[in-house]
Amino acid sequence: MSEDKLQRYLAQHPRMIGVLFAICTLLLQAGNVMAASANTINGP
Repeated sequence: MSEDKLQRYLAQHPRMIGVLFAICTLLLQAGNVMAASANTINGP
């Protein structure tokens, strides 16, 4: 039922599709940066 509401909302507000895509892309990039920085080795 909530999926139907989301589809109707996105059909009425097509710009939100781009906004949601941009947010997902930024979150994926942030996750990759965090994963890469966790593997650094600080030591002698």
